[in-house]
Parts: sequence; structure tokens; C-alpha cells
Amino acid sequence: FFLSLKLENKTEGKLQKQICGVVLDHFEKQYTAELGDAWSNVRDVLTSPLCWQHSVLLNRFGPCPELEKSLCLQGYHPAFQGGLPYLPAAFKCYIRKTPGRFPAQKHQAGKLKGYYLLNAASLLPVLALEVRDGENVLDLCAAPGGKSVALLQCACPGHFHCNEYDDLRARWLQETIESFIPEPLMNLIMVSKRDGRHIGDLKPELYDKVLVDSPCSNDRSWLFSSDIHKATLRLIQRKELSYLQFQLLRSAIKALRPGGCLVYSTCTLSKAENSDVINLILNCCSNVMPVDISEMGRALSQEFTFLDGLQQHELLVLPERGRAWGPMYVAKLKKI
Repeated sequence: FFLSLKLENKTEGKLQKQICGVVLDHFEKQYTAELGDAWSNVRDVLTSPLCWQHSVLLNRFGPCPELEKSLCLQGYHPAFQGGLPYLPAAFKCYIRKTPGRFPAQKHQAGKLKGYYLLNAASLLPVLALEVRDGENVLDLCAAPGGKSVALLQCACPGHFHCNEYDDLRARWLQETIESFIPEPLMNLIMVSKRDGRHIGDLKPELYDKVLVDSPCSNDRSWLFSSDIHKATLRLIQRKELSYLQFQLLRSAIKALRPGGCLVYSTCTLSKAENSDVINLILNCCSNVMPVDISEMGRALSQEFTFLDGLQQHELLVLPERGRAWGPMYVAKLKKI
């Protein structure tokens, strides 16, 4: 216990020193305007890493008989219990209200991990996609692989294409899949390193479901940059992200078969990278329509805090003390 406390205090001091004033000032201006009174509470969470929470997603392919009992003894309880429209029986995730992190498992070649640690809000895009057995699925920007692993907890696709353009992140993705997925199922999975903007042209109308967990201005990590010059450059380049996101979405639509659905997600609060991108796609692409996910939001309102005033096809999880999940933006579209 005392060692753990010592490490936490050391971590707190290190992280607090790394808060980047340039980024925080930028966020203050943008998010005060976009979120209003909600920004104050969100800022307090984002700048206090020791209040962040982590969930434990169980791996149905590497069961640990005593794990669920151990989690319950440590104050965890099953997440997503609010009558969701889609929640496969094999999908098991545990959360708790108090901060803290369950011990991580190291990668061991040939041995499957029993669980994956992640922000619980990052599972919402997976549940919104509603993958069924036998469907062809594309995870367009898949690294580091948490959502790919989560998708495979839900169903067994007929074909599962995981793509990651960045070489280093692609290797990370490959290792994640090898750590969680058994060899027989690996035959259904293809990992590629293509530019996601071109996959729609290369594989037109091939997929039933597409997840676009897009590159974005990651609010949590950007606040903790010790390199001011790098942070400043990021903020300048931030303006270009929305066009990249639009291109990725347009590619995803091309890759989607008529009648298929896609989910777009980011881990930023930025309206320019969230609602504005989706609105632009809906205005430019006459062959897609929004899908109502408000029922999902209502079912999860006891576990997550959502921004009010969004449209029925989108959700934005706001970090809040006691439910320090997110940020996570989710929107769902259908190709017609």
C-alpha cells in the first residue's frame, strides 16, 4: 500500500509539472465558448490525472476464473447495465467510481491476456456499431487495438480488417491482437498499413460495418506536453485535422455496402472535429443518413455525463469527478 501511495505521489508531481500552459490557455478559450459552464468541471478532471478512472474489459478468449471475484472485492461492478439496445452476453466490462488502475498484464508471446485496461467511454463506439456474427467489419484507424479487441468480444465477424497507417502504431496493433485473440480466429483478421483515405477506393462497398476512430487532438494527452514548441505546432496543425477526418469518413462511406452502418468517434471535445465534421459529411454525401443513438445515451446516463443539446445521432461524453470517463464523441451513420 505504501509503495503504491509513493508511486502515486511521484506520478502526481510528474504529471502536474507537465501541464502545458499553452495548450491549457487554448482550451480555456475554445471550450469556454463551446461548453459554457460545463468546461470548469471538465477542466478540473482533465488536469488531475489521479482522478481519472480505468475500466477492465474481460477477454472472453482468455478467461481468468478468479478475476471477476477479485474485481468485485476491489469495488468494481459490471458496466453498461442500463438496458442498452445492444449488449452481447460475452461482452463484460467492470468499472468503479473511485480512481485507480488495475494491474496491467505484460505481453507474452503465445499467451493470451485475460483483460484490457481502458477508458470506459472508448467502448461506446463499439457498442454503437452493433456488430453481428458473420458481418464484414473494417476498423479504419485501429491502433493501438483496444476497440478492435472490444469488437471481437461482441461478435465473430466473417472478415475483420484492422488498418493502421502509422508503422509504429501498426506494430502496436499487431501485438495487441496477438495478445488477446486465439490463433483459430486470427484467420478471420487482416491487419494492413494503408492510408485510410484510400481504402474506400481500394475496397468499395465491401463492409457491413465500419468504425472510424479518427486521429484527433487528444485533449487528455495534449495537456501534458513538456515540449512547448511541439505543443504549439500541434495547436497550429489542429486546424487541419477536420479535413483529414472528413477524408477518412468519405473513404469509409465508399467502403461501406448500401444498408451498412458506420460509427465515427474521437477523444476530443472539439466541435470542429466532431459535430462539424459529421454535418459536413451529411451535407456533402447524399447516400448517408444519421442513425438515432439517443436510446443508448439514455441507458448510460447513470454512468456517463453527456453534453446536452446535440442531435440524436451523436453523443459526447464529458469527464466529471466520480465518472471521469471521456472525452469521447460518437456519431452513427447509415449508407442508403
